[in-house]
Amino acid sequence: MKTLTALLCTLLLTGCGFQLRGAATLPFDTLYVQAPASSQFAVQLRRVVTAGGGTRIVDNPKDAAATLVLVTELREKSILSLSGGGRVSEFQLRYRMSYRLIDKGAVEIVPVTEVVLTRDFSFNDTATLSKEAEEALLFRDMQSDAVQQLVRRLQVVRPTPAS
Repeated sequence: MKTLTALLCTLLLTGCGFQLRGAATLPFDTLYVQAPASSQFAVQLRRVVTAGGGTRIVDNPKDAAATLVLVTELREKSILSLSGGGRVSEFQLRYRMSYRLIDKGAVEIVPVTEVVLTRDFSFNDTATLSKEAEEALLFRDMQSDAVQQLVRRLQVVRPTPAS
């Protein structure tokens, strides 16, 4: 009975089209990432693209089939709510990253596009150090999510015939 139930569940999952995401394959053989040298986003993006296997990151834009330009990367923090005593009780964190993609002939394939992620978190004055650590962790999490979103968006890009 247990075997039959496991087999039935497997068949249902297969029938619904579910499959794991797998490695990212981009439509370019080579990619150049133009970003500030200190950008952790660019480092993480290079790592994810290289792990995908199909696309090679190059150091010279002339050797690349496409160039990904990271236009901006911003971390914002705003007050979401106040307590009855006028103290901050919640913050909203916002991570904004904008990019554009150009091909070898400097033709814009993807115009400037922005990825925006937000997270809300509660704040307590008595636990300032732990809340700062939580904030840093949330920003790292949003950065990882933005990298994954960018890679998924790049997977569906159709290169121009000349590239």
